[in-house]
Amino acid sequence: MTYTGDVEVGGAPDVRELDALTITKVAVDEQMSNNAYLLRCVSTGEQVLIDAAAEPETLLPLIGDGGLATVVTTHQHWDHHRSLADVVRATGAAVAAGLPDAAAITSQTGVAVSHELRDGDTVRVGDCTLQVIAIAGHTPGSIALLYDDQSAGGHPHLFTGDSLFPGGVGATFGDDAAFAQLIDEVETKVFARLSDDTWVYPGHGGDTQLGVERAHVGEWRARGW
Repeated sequence: MTYTGDVEVGGAPDVRELDALTITKVAVDEQMSNNAYLLRCVSTGEQVLIDAAAEPETLLPLIGDGGLATVVTTHQHWDHHRSLADVVRATGAAVAAGLPDAAAITSQTGVAVSHELRDGDTVRVGDCTLQVIAIAGHTPGSIALLYDDQSAGGHPHLFTGDSLFPGGVGATFGDDAAFAQLIDEVETKVFARLSDDTWVYPGHGGDTQLGVERAHVGEWRARGW
């Protein structure tokens, strides 16, 4: 079946099969409807989870018996790590997060961040590599993760947390300086760098592509959110 990225809380996950990486997207928690993404290396079977947002009873069966190498938390907001302690306890996975948010994540969850990520760092998923893009503004340590599929017909895949959505950047809660920082970093680190066929996997809701959003960045900047 064709991957769409349209998932609902309580519904089935959506699975995307790339040559080297399998991406499984699931929505959790009726209140916040967070997305969690399980990435599995096709050749080694190693798995990485992006955002243990909620519902360990949903996430742990998804992980299954294949083990979990790492949980990456995209940013410090509570709704993106409510199941972190349960998932780490069950799997023994390492924990990675953006350096400026790491202490807050540990304070809120009681889980130590073993890999404090900076812009340009990498996270391994078996034989596949995710590149860390630091995008401050939504929180100081928000990160996106880029998988650049180099196979024939492949294209970039970008997991953006709450920094970029269909129709705009993430919330900055009335902080004009934070919005300016966020829109600047999204424009320079994402739109100026990546192609229109880059698939965007956000922290909530449906997916998009950079080509769909690119023409509207000026509108987002003008409206201030």
